[in-house]
Amino acid sequence: MIDSKLDYLVSELKEVENLFGGGEFNIRHLFSETENKLVNTIVVNGKSYAYGNLIKPFRDEIERKRIIKRYAKLSVYKALSAFTGKSLPWGALTGIRPTKLAYQQLEETGEFEDFFISKMKVSPQKTALISSILNTQKGIYEKNDDNTDFFVFIPFCPSRCKYCSFISADVKSASKYVDAYVDTLVREIEESAKYVKTLRSIYIGGGTPVALSVDKLDRVLTAIDKINTGVEYTVEAGRPDAINEENLSLLKAHGVTRICVNPQTFNDKTLKILGRNHTSKETEEKYALAKKFGFDVNMDLIAALPNETFDDFKYSLDKAISFSPEDITVHTLCIKRGSTLAESTERLPEGEVESMVDYARERLETNGYSPYYLYRQKYMAGNLENVGYAKQGKACIYNIDVMEEIARNVACGANAISKEVINGGERLEREASPKDVKTYIDKIDQILSAKSKLFG
Repeated sequence: MIDSKLDYLVSELKEVENLFGGGEFNIRHLFSETENKLVNTIVVNGKSYAYGNLIKPFRDEIERKRIIKRYAKLSVYKALSAFTGKSLPWGALTGIRPTKLAYQQLEETGEFEDFFISKMKVSPQKTALISSILNTQKGIYEKNDDNTDFFVFIPFCPSRCKYCSFISADVKSASKYVDAYVDTLVREIEESAKYVKTLRSIYIGGGTPVALSVDKLDRVLTAIDKINTGVEYTVEAGRPDAINEENLSLLKAHGVTRICVNPQTFNDKTLKILGRNHTSKETEEKYALAKKFGFDVNMDLIAALPNETFDDFKYSLDKAISFSPEDITVHTLCIKRGSTLAESTERLPEGEVESMVDYARERLETNGYSPYYLYRQKYMAGNLENVGYAKQGKACIYNIDVMEEIARNVACGANAISKEVINGGERLEREASPKDVKTYIDKIDQILSAKSKLFG
């Protein structure tokens, strides 16, 4: 339990407590502020820790609250670290985008490494990872309010994976909504084209977009054709059991340049546990088929899957590297309440997940892959991260733009979130569509009106 007189901080401080397991602590947060100093006193189960931080005058109230939040969270982290004797790889950072914080520090002070290590207590290894990512992003990272990424969401899959908490549905059981969804989605795409300024990339995500029948997928792709200027164009084909020569031929005909073929693991026993209706051999076959059409390929793997040991993960990673796809993203299992694994999965022994992630970085970098984007989530195994690695010149622009929030995102479909970027990302405005497919269909007029206000 956390008690603080600054009500707006309670949920933020709770996130830090959760890093240490939560539940077993009784925490009081006391705060005082003078013209040039903030003092946070943290009482953990009766033991008191006080931390003072010198500050410069604030530009405005927004900056004041941001700095107060930063040092309050840091103080709770330091107090819990002292109380438990534990240090965590990401220190007091709880946000999704540590790279974005690094860029902010670079703009403000010209460096971020000392801030990460000395102030925020991030490990030197994770700080070095951020440094590598920023280096890989050179030449791609670009702040320009006219830059636009176009996103389309198709929430249907061949079946639902047990770790999944996304808004997705079995395409067969949801068949009564598919025609109306495609009609509505095509309308939204066509009416959203006017919001595209300087197009950077197109991304069709899911779900499993190729779970749609070829004629329905063709309708969606044809609507997108009207905005495509020959940019990077990715389709998250995803599940190998939904990929075939017919839908790959269709994607190629519409100018798609990159697809995702996502094994998640190359261990068949795990695939069965996850409810994925394909084998590792089928992944290999569909990868070869994708390369036959000349696509760049993204592959996803997940560390810390149920019943998998370090050796199981090592086998999957080495197998993925042997195929030599352009992009390999290593996710750390994140079990959310919306997934069927939420109540049934036991965590791996402490340190084993970190060993998987460390092995992935060493092996991928040795084999010519560089880390190029990173994000974190709540409830991740080991309090770690997801990292995308790419061969030289093959980093996915869309992933960078979305993670760093440096380009407007015109998003279409249920659960799609459009973002307007103002002053190079200094301010963001968002508009989210309903998550439920039927509600999205029913409310398309209101969605289009809201989008007009956002981008108009």
